[in-house]
Amino acid sequence: MSATTQDIETLGINTARVLAADAVQKANSGHPGTPMALAPMAHVLWTKFMNYNPKSTDWANRDRFILSAGHACMLQYAFLYLTGYDLSLDDIKNFRQLDSKTAGHPEYGLCPGIEATTGPLGQGFANAVGFAIGQKHLAARYNKPGFDLFNYKIYVICSDGDMMEGVTSEAASLAGHLELGNLIYLYDDNHISIEGSTDITFNEDVSARFRAYGWHVQEVSDVNDTHALELALINAKAEAQKPSLIRVRSLIAYGSPNKSGTAGSHGSPLGPDEVKLVKEFFGFDPEKSFDVPAEVLDYYHKAGARGEKTEEKWNKLFSDYKAKFPDLAAEYELLSSGGLPEGWKDSLPTFKGSDPKMATRQASGKVLNAIAAKLPNLIGGAADLSPSTETNLKEFDSFTSENRAGRNFHFGIREHAMGAALNGMALTKGVIPFGATFLMFSEYMRPPIRLAAIMKISPIFVYTHDSIGLGEDGTTHQPVEQLASLRSIPRITVIRPADANETAHAWRVAIEHKDGPVVLVFTRQGLPILDQDKYGKASGLEKGAYILSEGSKGPDLILMATGSEVALIMQAQEKLETEGISTRVVSMPSWELFEKQDAAYKEKIFPKASKKRLAVEMASPMGWHKYTTDEGDMLGMTTFGESAPAEDLYKHFGFTVDNVVAKAKALLK
Repeated sequence: MSATTQDIETLGINTARVLAADAVQKANSGHPGTPMALAPMAHVLWTKFMNYNPKSTDWANRDRFILSAGHACMLQYAFLYLTGYDLSLDDIKNFRQLDSKTAGHPEYGLCPGIEATTGPLGQGFANAVGFAIGQKHLAARYNKPGFDLFNYKIYVICSDGDMMEGVTSEAASLAGHLELGNLIYLYDDNHISIEGSTDITFNEDVSARFRAYGWHVQEVSDVNDTHALELALINAKAEAQKPSLIRVRSLIAYGSPNKSGTAGSHGSPLGPDEVKLVKEFFGFDPEKSFDVPAEVLDYYHKAGARGEKTEEKWNKLFSDYKAKFPDLAAEYELLSSGGLPEGWKDSLPTFKGSDPKMATRQASGKVLNAIAAKLPNLIGGAADLSPSTETNLKEFDSFTSENRAGRNFHFGIREHAMGAALNGMALTKGVIPFGATFLMFSEYMRPPIRLAAIMKISPIFVYTHDSIGLGEDGTTHQPVEQLASLRSIPRITVIRPADANETAHAWRVAIEHKDGPVVLVFTRQGLPILDQDKYGKASGLEKGAYILSEGSKGPDLILMATGSEVALIMQAQEKLETEGISTRVVSMPSWELFEKQDAAYKEKIFPKASKKRLAVEMASPMGWHKYTTDEGDMLGMTTFGESAPAEDLYKHFGFTVDNVVAKAKALLK
């Protein structure tokens, strides 16, 4: 290496440090310390190891970079700007401001080059496991001898805070078990969190923990030793079987005379006087802000431009692949563009009203297995509950360390990691992932569900055992508040089908859905199958609510419900009709889908003149007032459940035909 190259690399690293200090100071908000410390790490990644093309951010075989330590986002923004992404110096100056690309934590879809929205610690760490699974799936299906199409790596920078979060432990355990050797994590071991030294809470041997998980572990004693970083990354890339962790010691806010190594540089600006001292330390003019030497920008732009040739080689490889494997190439192009195979919906089953009762979880399993062969990109599993959630794809193998072509995933009892991994899988173009557990344990998955909604990505979350109908397992396993809680999340679509046919259409909608996650909610208990010829067609599910059964004349009352309670209000309708009360039954499996309909359709289902309305759902009544109006009512759960057989619970909490009829009559009085 020439002296000139050494000088420009040092100047580039220090430029990134000063940029971070300036941006946080101008915003008067943010985390300057970690970007200042880790600039050498980012420099090595962006100039010597990662395959990327700033002009083509969706190039299929690019390496993925995830900043799990999202508070250090100025590190990523600085190098995206320097290497030539569509990010300007003005964007850096507008850090954390309204309508800026440079949000306070990295946001997918907002800033080019951001692979996942991170910030809640541990989520990016676990997302990366999903990205790694996605790469292995693509490679197993499409790579052929001489055509190594998908061999990219996933690089992650994580922090002490990430290491403390429980989701990290779950994800690391899963990654070690699956031997995901395409994962390379750089752990910033700076011994600082917001409260001070990590010694007050965290003194475990992280290296030993990860070796116990089955990881390849290395240690670098000083982040400023770029040669040592390079050697460690070379070793990590060579380790094909085990995921890699490189533990790197750093000094937070390196270059700050008064705040380096302190918590004061973690979550707040350094202060204008200290920023000037930082600039003097690195040889910059203390009176200049956002100073990027032309030679630095030229150096990093050239580093970024190398990716154009790398992508060109891959494009040529894919062109040759198309000539030799046209069907597979066409399939990948279709699926990665968000398309679906022609005719896949023809495989959706239809269930007869004369069939025996069927739990919607069982119907879901039948639907999954009917469509799986037509949808090679539909992959997923459960958190150790596939027999209970009916999510096993019976004609396909399991995804294991030996078999990457398997489509059934065994996430283990790791709901936190499963949710975050599903997001990483969903961010891999050409993959539709699903993951299942009991509705009660959606509580363990709330952060990734929320992040999926923020990112507008569409993993499918499958939740069964959806109400007090679960019975004897009692209060701890009977969901009450979960439906209302999930519905409160913006950009999420919750679907709770009433029978087997609605379940088939729920899966159809979920697979076709874009711009947000879909939550499918299924019963444990058997439900009658509503006759498609006699009652409203279950395809009405796509509109969120539809008239399932109309009364003998204009309705005196509208009964509405979701899921298993639809069968209950159908029985109540029969009894009310015998007493001369004309009743409309509305199946309302998804509020979110209904809200997307036009005013005319909404008026058709819920005429403004029909003010007497009763909603029935074995869950919190929160939110139902929007549909019941001031003259309506809602029969729901205002307490937790009890441990008893389901039929006893229905009577105890009033979910009986007689009680629904009584409430309906009371409304009409």
